[in-house]
This record gives sequence, structure tokens and C-alpha cells, in this order.
Amino acid sequence: MDYLVVDIETIPDVTTGRRLYGLQGIDDDLAVAEAMFLQRRNETGGSAFLRHTLQQIVCISCLLRTDEHLKIWSLSGDANSEKEMLIRFFSGLERYVPVLVTWNGLAFDLPVLSYRALLHGVTASLFWEQGERDREFRYNNYLNRYHQRHIDLMDTLSLFQSKAVQRLDHVACLLGFPGKMGLSGEDVWPAWQAGRFSQVRTYCETDVMNTWLVFLRFQRMRNQLTEEGLQQEEQRLKQLLESGSEPVWHEFLQEWQNER
Repeated sequence: MDYLVVDIETIPDVTTGRRLYGLQGIDDDLAVAEAMFLQRRNETGGSAFLRHTLQQIVCISCLLRTDEHLKIWSLSGDANSEKEMLIRFFSGLERYVPVLVTWNGLAFDLPVLSYRALLHGVTASLFWEQGERDREFRYNNYLNRYHQRHIDLMDTLSLFQSKAVQRLDHVACLLGFPGKMGLSGEDVWPAWQAGRFSQVRTYCETDVMNTWLVFLRFQRMRNQLTEEGLQQEEQRLKQLLESGSEPVWHEFLQEWQNER
């Protein structure tokens, strides 16, 4: 069985924000974004976290585990258009038909991917399959909260109880993993505006690595992995990090080893 761990990073969709809030007369993207944040604070009574329809994807990071391979990569907005990233992501889904693994994917990542695919006219037929063409998907598809083709670890580990939901970096810390490195979610927009694209990719990829490590422990807990199998999978990731050219991979490995 193939597994695909996915995480996205987003920035304000200032084009839609201009239309939605009547800001066409403001040319400065930063000023438009600040107006969007202010509007959202007024709507929520404090939170500036934008609606899903106002989120533009600038990075999709993935970890793919097949029977033969383990690899990590990112699709980034500094090298690809948002439409190109979405096409490649959903094409990969069609190719591998993996189990999707996310942290808060049901509430954030997957809805945002869907809205942006809708915007760009990107086909995502397998993602939306519910048994119309493949009967197997009637009983196990990507959309049903309680199916196993998509496992939202945050949702599942909280036993689907909102009061028990925890942050990824907190769970990673609990288990001795590095957690977030370099940025936090609110830092992505200023980092992107400053041209620190690699820093945003790094942040996204470390979330993917933490999610995979938590998932392995989850698999062990429900006896889908033996203790030996868990150790083998963790060693496989260590070897991948050791062979990587990105400095952050070595930093992640060092942090991980220091915690053990």
C-alpha cells in the first residue's frame, strides 16, 4: 500500500480579496492583505485567519512511501503556477491511488485544494470518486471522515472531538520529534513577500516529516506495524535525511537524534 503525506502553505489571495471587499483601487498587495486581515478580525471578533476561499496555495509538500521508495519533495509557487501545482498533485493521486495522510487536512488542506482546483478548472476525478465508476470507493474514499483512504491524524487522534484537538508541533514534541522549525504559520506571508521561498518550502517539508513520524507511531499503536517495522521505517527516514542536500534535513535529523 502506498502512502502520501501532504501539507500546504498559503498566502492571502489578494486578487479575490480586492473583488470581495471592493479594494480594486489599492495596488499594493501588502495593503490589500492588511485590509483582508482587518475585515476577518471584525468578522470573527479577533482571529485574522482568512476564509478558505481567500487562501492562495504557494507550496504543496509531499512524502511518498511506496513498497520500493521513500521520497520527499515540494511543488512551490516560485517555480510553478498554482494551476500547475494542482495538476501535478491530483495527477499523482491518480497515478498512485495512495492513502492520504494529513494533519488537519479535512478542515484546511483538502478544502483549500478543492476550492483552488475549482478556480483553475483542474480535474480531480479520483479525489471525488465515491463509487460511481469504482465500487471500491463507495466504501472507502477520500471524502468520508471515517474512511481509511484519507487519515487526518489530528481529527483521528482526538477521537473526532474538537476539545481534544492538538497542534502537530505539540504532539511531535510529546513523541520526541523536532516539531516546527524556522517559521510558524503567520510567518509564511511576510516570508513569501520577502522572497524567502526556500524557507517556506522548508517549513512545509518539516511539517510533512513530523506528520509521517507521528503516523508511524499511530500505525504501531493500532498494530499495523510491529516494533521492528517501526524501527525500520524510522531508520529509512533517517537515511533519506542523511542523503539529502538541503541543510534543513540535517538540522531535522540532528534535532531528532538529540531528543532520543
